[in-house]
Parts: sequence; structure tokens; C-alpha cells
Amino acid sequence: MSSYTPTDPRKVTTRSFAEMKARGEKIAMLTSYDYTMARLVDAAGMDAILVGDSAANVMAGYETTLPITLDEMIYHCRCVVRGVKRAMVVCDMPFGSYQGNSEVGLASAIRIMKEGGAQALKLEGGREIIDTVRRIIGSGIPVMGHLGLTPQSINSFGNYNVRAKEEAEAERLIEDALALEEAGCFSIVLEKVPAALAERVTKALTRAATIGIGAGAGCDGQVLVVQDMLGMNDGFKPKFLRRYAELAGVITDAVGSYVSDVKTSDFPSATEAY
Repeated sequence: MSSYTPTDPRKVTTRSFAEMKARGEKIAMLTSYDYTMARLVDAAGMDAILVGDSAANVMAGYETTLPITLDEMIYHCRCVVRGVKRAMVVCDMPFGSYQGNSEVGLASAIRIMKEGGAQALKLEGGREIIDTVRRIIGSGIPVMGHLGLTPQSINSFGNYNVRAKEEAEAERLIEDALALEEAGCFSIVLEKVPAALAERVTKALTRAATIGIGAGAGCDGQVLVVQDMLGMNDGFKPKFLRRYAELAGVITDAVGSYVSDVKTSDFPSATEAY
């Protein structure tokens, strides 16, 4: 299967998001955390690459996203940016780098932009972080919001279940989305919320594009963790995940063949030696 050829080969920007939303063109986003994967994902025609704090799970093996640090996120972002030509690179602000103090949030945001080279940042939360969102956007840094299941709040939620199934929570989510758009967010991730609610939010927003993960097809775009959609994480099979490959077995078989060839002196052969 060949790569998708974008209708517009120019660098994707926040303006591109607005234009795609306006004309009804879906926005494709995947995560990446290193140069090699980012280069491959970008070459396939991706619109945006998220340097997610999910690196804590995927790259470092933590159970939650909470332990990853600002310095570590900057490192991953720097690696990804080097491999990307067209896609917009959005970097997560990690837990503790912006909650509760807008001055700390702005300082953290500036570090990611200057040292990491991101084109935009993603923050979890609604009206409780709106002052920080406004301050960061006011400094000239684009912000993508994140509502619904917000993994940095896992200790408050107590589980990773679908959010906003009850009307009161759904109405709060809609109000938060509108507040984030009014504050200047160019996009909002909606994670694990009912598809009908995600579609309501998408239609209610006039400028901010919605990016869904476990939120149905009514969003303006979709995002997945790249290792999940490539089938590299055997034990992770949520309902919303579609696997486009089964690389876990392919990689294990290839590595096993290498080990066998080394053990039997089949590798390297005479043609593979200088």
C-alpha cells in the first residue's frame, strides 16, 4: 500500500487546521517520540504529529503519563522535529509543568518551543486551566486543548473509562470546549467521550478543530498512538483502536532469526564481511 499524497504539500500550520475544518477535510494525526519513526510517519502524508506524554508509557514503561518530566518531553520533541518536513509537530506539556500557576506554565511552554522546536503545545483541562491557556497563547504560542478522558488526571478519575456519559458532565465538557476556543485554542482533542457528544462539540465550535481518540467519526480529525496502530503493544486492545499492522510478531521473529544466525555463525557471511 502506497503512502497518502496530501492535497496541499506545504507545511501544516494552525491555519491549515482551520482551513481543513472549514472545507470538511479530515485531519490525520499520530504520535511519534523519536527521529526514525517521525521521519516515516511524516513521509506517509501525516498532517500532524503529537509528541505525546504517552512516551511515559510507550518509551519508558511507566503505568501512567505522570512521571515523565519537562526535560524528557523536550528531548523527545527535539528528536521528532529533526525527522519532520511537512507535518505540524505538537508537543504535550507534561503533568506539573502548567497546572495551578500560569507563570510556571508560560515558562514551561517557552522552554518546549525554544529547546524542543515544537510548532504548538497541548494542555489537558478546561476552565480550570484557562488563565494558563490564555497566557501561553498571548505570548504567541499555539495551544491545542484536551478534554474528556485526560490521562494526567487519572488519580482523580480512578479509571480510564469513557467520560461525559451523564448529561451534567457532557454539558460541562461543551462549556469547556467553547471556553478553550474563545481563549484562542486552534484545536481540541476529545478523548473517550460518546460519539454523539463529540459530534455536538465539533459542530458547536466555529474555529477550533476537534481531534478524536475513542470519540467517533464526527470529529474533524483522529489521533492514535503509533505503536498501538502498528500492533507493537500486544496487551493493549481498546475498542477504539484499529490495528493497521501486527509488528510485534514481525519484530520478534526477525530478532529471533538474527539471534539464531549469530549463534550458528550464519551471520555474517563472507559477502557481509570486509
